[in-house]
Amino acid sequence: MDKQINAMTCPFCDPVPSDIVLANDLAYARYDLYPVSPGHLLLIPFRHVVSFFDATGDEQAALHSLIHAARRLLDERYAPDGYNIGVNIGAAAGQSVMHLHVHVIPRYVGDMEEPKGGVRGVIPGKRGY
Repeated sequence: MDKQINAMTCPFCDPVPSDIVLANDLAYARYDLYPVSPGHLLLIPFRHVVSFFDATGDEQAALHSLIHAARRLLDERYAPDGYNIGVNIGAAAGQSVMHLHVHVIPRYVGDMEEPKGGVRGVIPGKRGY
């Protein structure tokens, strides 16, 4: 894909500076516009790249570093009881914005009846085991 076209149509390619809550040289974090819990963050590389597997090692390391920074920020602001961290890769996995983004989702005791299985719940009926 042409980078110029992506920058014009991709909601993550040209972030509004006031939306950025954390950043390093290669990636930034912003709050999800459709959060599943209070504090839900998206970690996004500045470069338009579709998949985690297409990101460079440096970009992956930058995202990993932001995961730790996000935890510190969210622990301070929201004091969650746990976290889910996930990446949707491809439409079959639920990716709806074709620009790599990592979800950091704070979890709270009581936010759902039975959280056992965590990310296994992406397939209905597969969470329990």
